[in-house]
Amino acid sequence: MTPPNREIEAESIASVRRHLPALLAHLAREANLGPGKLLVVGASTSEVAGERIGSATSVAIGQAIAEVVLALAQEARCDVAFQCCEHLNRALVVERAVARSRGFQEVAAIPVPGAGGAAAAAAYWAMEDACLVSSVSADAGIDIGDTIIGMHLRPVAVPVRGPVREVGGAHVVMAKSRPPLVGGARAVYDPDEARRRMHAHP
Repeated sequence: MTPPNREIEAESIASVRRHLPALLAHLAREANLGPGKLLVVGASTSEVAGERIGSATSVAIGQAIAEVVLALAQEARCDVAFQCCEHLNRALVVERAVARSRGFQEVAAIPVPGAGGAAAAAAYWAMEDACLVSSVSADAGIDIGDTIIGMHLRPVAVPVRGPVREVGGAHVVMAKSRPPLVGGARAVYDPDEARRRMHAHP
């Protein structure tokens, strides 16, 4: 595993700081992120640097990603979970208080570059009291570099198209969740229509 050269790393960090805030702000609006909501983040610093996932980990890029995401979470007042890589079975970094309040199962590991990922490791040390949990059911998610966050999204996941599709060299996918629609052809999902029908049958 060879880190990207300094020029590429600097360009990648600039892209993170330029594009990621707009993507997160867009997702926060679309997913109505706020108190009680959980955002899951997956990120490959190698992909951001234009390399194959896991091949060019960069702590500096990971720190930039963690900083931008944590700032958005603080502004939106939502909780956030950073997904680790497959070597930690895609466990997630969260604040310990979040894990306890949500009843998450804590697992024993500390993410590092190469075993957890640089973004998750940076988030771990940036949080006040971080821990790892085995899984979450998030209300929204952003996947920077095709790290596969779907297993940690609450069903039903709905794609969210952002203002850009890449951060550095990494493909970005975002999603929000909605409750499953149940009831078949007679079911009503719109509140105004439900009220109309209630008033139509005194």
